[in-house]
Amino acid sequence: MAIYAIGDIQGCYAELQQLLEQVRFDPAQDKLWLVGDLVNRGPGSLEVLRLVKSLGGSAVTVLGNHDLHLLAVAEGVAELHRTDTLDEILHAPDRDELLHWLRNQCLLHAQDGYVLVHAGLLPQWSVAQAENLAREAEAALRGGDYATFLSRMYGNSPHNWDDGFSGYKRLRVIINAFTRMRICTKEGEMEFKFKGEVKNIPLGYLPWFDVPKRASADSTIIFGHWSALGLLLRKDAIALDTGCLWGGPMSAVRLDDRQLFQAACNNPVAKHW
Repeated sequence: MAIYAIGDIQGCYAELQQLLEQVRFDPAQDKLWLVGDLVNRGPGSLEVLRLVKSLGGSAVTVLGNHDLHLLAVAEGVAELHRTDTLDEILHAPDRDELLHWLRNQCLLHAQDGYVLVHAGLLPQWSVAQAENLAREAEAALRGGDYATFLSRMYGNSPHNWDDGFSGYKRLRVIINAFTRMRICTKEGEMEFKFKGEVKNIPLGYLPWFDVPKRASADSTIIFGHWSALGLLLRKDAIALDTGCLWGGPMSAVRLDDRQLFQAACNNPVAKHW
């Protein structure tokens, strides 16, 4: 059995298919680990959702910010953005089934020394604590009042973690760390506007995975979300968002031997930020 971790798909269905063919993915024996952002901006979000859902237990996906945005729009608590490509999902005959499946996916998956997450872990969080916090947020997302949770998850504050936080303030920090964070201070204060290259990070901030004495450093964190960062293959961190949406390749890593596989972008879209 092989496990293939794949970077942000964002509706790039054709490239995903090419990548699966390249690795000769066999759902009867192999597994896919997907870093989230299955949907949006690309042309094939509906097909991506249907494919990943059809794989059942052969695919593990964590939720990304675009996936949560789709759920919020579907519940009427957020509006579509000009660059969104979610209409096909929202009007699909199997819309409710797909959205229910998506809402029940996890925010973090930990197994055999690896941690799969969309954006990152705050530096003070151990893997065990991060798992517990993910389960808290997942319970809110799967609960009967999930629409309220989706409406309250937006916002940049608090921008740091405090064990004493409760309610939606606590859940918002958890969601922001797992699905939006790229950089933070050494104390774990997050900044959400920056999306650029590492060399241009604002003074006082650094990539979350480079914070000294990060509590999760003994595990390998597999993540995406940061296309300007690009491919990163380290013992403690694997970054897989190589910007397929913007003209880069779609990337996969086979975890047992760290072999890299890439499929070229077919139809890049213009970058809007």
